[in-house]
Amino acid sequence: MATFGEAPAGDVAVGEKIFKTKCAQCHVAEKGGGHKQGPNLGGLFGRVSGTAAGFAYSKANKEAAVTWGEDTLYEYLLNPKKYMPGTKMVFAGLKKPAERADLIAYLKQATA
Repeated sequence: MATFGEAPAGDVAVGEKIFKTKCAQCHVAEKGGGHKQGPNLGGLFGRVSGTAAGFAYSKANKEAAVTWGEDTLYEYLLNPKKYMPGTKMVFAGLKKPAERADLIAYLKQATA
């Protein structure tokens, strides 16, 4: 499944578990939370990469100027270092389409 449109429907509860086990050590999802090793993800959808105030992004992340949405996150989460060469994010990615769709469903709700 190459695109988000072809992915299965995401499950918010499963996505929350994925976030807690694979993302929460570096990211906070809720708006207003602080940055950790990674930026706070509050307000993620519609935001341009490298623009969360107060976080020291890599040059690659700032210059990519990706507008985060379902489609871009779906591709990015497959293999962040391939999608954005030079990123500081040390995450191998989520290979299973359903896991990416579940995480995106959770992020849409948690970061709003």
